[in-house]
Amino acid sequence: MFQPLFENLRSAGVPVSLREYLSFLAAVKTGMATYDTEAFYYLARVSMVKDERNLDKFDRAFAATFEGLNQVTADQVLEAVDIPEDWLRKMAEKHLSEEEKAEIEALGGFDKLMETLKERLKEQDSRHQGGNKWIGTAGTSPFGAYGYNPEGVRIGQKESRHKRAVKVWDKREFRNLDDSVELGTRNIKVALKRLRSWARDGAADELDLDGTIRATAENGYLDVKTRPEKRNAVKVLLFLDVGGSMDPHIQVVEELFSAARAEFKHLEYFYFHNCLYEGVWRDNARRWDEQMDTMEVLRTYGSDYKCIFVGDASMSPYEIAYAGGANEHWNQEAGQVWLERARDQWPSHLWINPVPQDHWQYTQSISMIRDIFEDRMVPMTLQGLGDGMRDLVR
Repeated sequence: MFQPLFENLRSAGVPVSLREYLSFLAAVKTGMATYDTEAFYYLARVSMVKDERNLDKFDRAFAATFEGLNQVTADQVLEAVDIPEDWLRKMAEKHLSEEEKAEIEALGGFDKLMETLKERLKEQDSRHQGGNKWIGTAGTSPFGAYGYNPEGVRIGQKESRHKRAVKVWDKREFRNLDDSVELGTRNIKVALKRLRSWARDGAADELDLDGTIRATAENGYLDVKTRPEKRNAVKVLLFLDVGGSMDPHIQVVEELFSAARAEFKHLEYFYFHNCLYEGVWRDNARRWDEQMDTMEVLRTYGSDYKCIFVGDASMSPYEIAYAGGANEHWNQEAGQVWLERARDQWPSHLWINPVPQDHWQYTQSISMIRDIFEDRMVPMTLQGLGDGMRDLVR
């Protein structure tokens, strides 16, 4: 029955295995999501999606599989849909007032309601709009969409309007993550989570369940053990390009910075413009008054830090290759010299570029910096960030 879903998932690039599909079928057979569309969606997703990056692909395959359910013919609905009367009764007990229940009973009760629906499905062979009998839209019939009836069964309507439908048979749409979608803070956090090295430090304020069980068994009495909370011990040094050609990328860089501050306990950051030179700064409003010596930064932060540069790498080649090539001041040493020093000081290094990767080949300075960083440059997409974080872990 659900084979088209399995085939569509594989076609969409979701790496679902036969074992996972069989596990999904076994879960469906338990009846845990038989009459709940949203529960069925989440059951299928948790059974067959192993990576957050495939959630959007799953949603598209899910939508393609069940697309058009609200446009099937009456005979198809009658054959494919078994509307459960016990489910309907339980929902009514939960959501209907006593007055509404009495009104429905006066009209013939739930049995009459469901019997009438099935009869009209048999009789009707085309779409109907308006009126008070046929299954359609914008009317007062108990069956259909975009109308009003205190005891209705909603069919083919995107969302509730009067909150009076007894049974909802709606198409639901879900969207989430994809490798190439525009990034947001939440998506970036998902990618940054791949750069983790767990350690326990600080106060012992977390319950150690295994230790408590072990100590209790050994001592013969309840012996509660605690331990420090597990934290991400990775140290990150972040260099952020600001101004000029980076202005169009301000929002996505801000989102990256926000996600990084939330994800990494040990995070140090500095700003630069276009290329790394002898000075960096923490406050852009005081960039000329409170610059820090780049050489001091190199001496302060050890080689155990993960070094990440964020910038479009788009500038005059002279800014990289020659002394005096910087566009705002006279640099005594070429930008390439400083980038090579940074690369050598922090062996785990990465350059994140917000410019789409398809455009990199048209800018000479991007190629130059890629060479300096030994091709460790990734685009600022979910896929690119994920790949970059995995490279930094190695």
